[in-house]
Amino acid sequence: MACITASVYTSHVPAIGAAIDLGKTHEDYWKPVFAGYAFAQRWLRDNPPDVVFLVYNDHATAFSLDLIPTFAIGTGASFQPADEGWGPRPVPVVEGHAELAAHIAQSVIQQDFDLTLVNRMDVDHGLTVPLSLMCGQPRAWPFKVIPFAVNVVQYPVPSGRRCFALGQAIRRAVESFDADLKVQVWGTGGMSHQLQGPRAGLINRDWDNRFLDRLIAEPAALAEVPHIEYVREAGSEGIELVMWLIARGAMADVAGGPAPRVAHRFYHVPASNTAVGHLILENSR
Repeated sequence: MACITASVYTSHVPAIGAAIDLGKTHEDYWKPVFAGYAFAQRWLRDNPPDVVFLVYNDHATAFSLDLIPTFAIGTGASFQPADEGWGPRPVPVVEGHAELAAHIAQSVIQQDFDLTLVNRMDVDHGLTVPLSLMCGQPRAWPFKVIPFAVNVVQYPVPSGRRCFALGQAIRRAVESFDADLKVQVWGTGGMSHQLQGPRAGLINRDWDNRFLDRLIAEPAALAEVPHIEYVREAGSEGIELVMWLIARGAMADVAGGPAPRVAHRFYHVPASNTAVGHLILENSR
């Protein structure tokens, strides 16, 4: 049967993608950011998944403000890198896993979560930057990817509680898939940042690190944090962090299993105008 082996959490700052694409990773400004992912790349090579279920938010690329699904699962065979106004990133095409995606959709919808099924869409930096951070610059991504887009752009957005419960439903779906697959669930976005208004440039180190502490040790309580706290403490775009709760809800301890092992934790400010957070949690084998 399929199983979830680990969860990965990372920011998906677009400027990070530009630094990779333009060969700036060794510049003094960017060195500390990419140093924080050196372990992650080694870890991924030693712990390769068959499939990554990648939770991200679309930035008005696949979905415009005319139509924004709350939860959308990519069920296609492949997904092209999106043109976000300056041409597509020079990264590989994302190969999907249509069979597992369809199974997850069937199972999760039967567990009373409404998903939008997307058979064709382009994927933007929200998905491709995490892949680049974890995999480097390969000719092809070394695993299949199921894109899972969450609306954290236009209010109302889903609550942390609902995202955490959705992660649990996804775990049950994966574990009911009749194939020997190793699956990782990645939650992306954040950490604290605000891109507009009088608080533009806001970064809250203390709140971010407390979020990481609670994500590890008390995720169910963290899932009860209201939207207003994210916005007040982490900025208007800090609400992206509810997507990390989907990945955390998919871990075994939430269903009564042993606590996950913290394989890696990293935090750095700034990258562009964003706090970068990164965490890897492993399920017990």
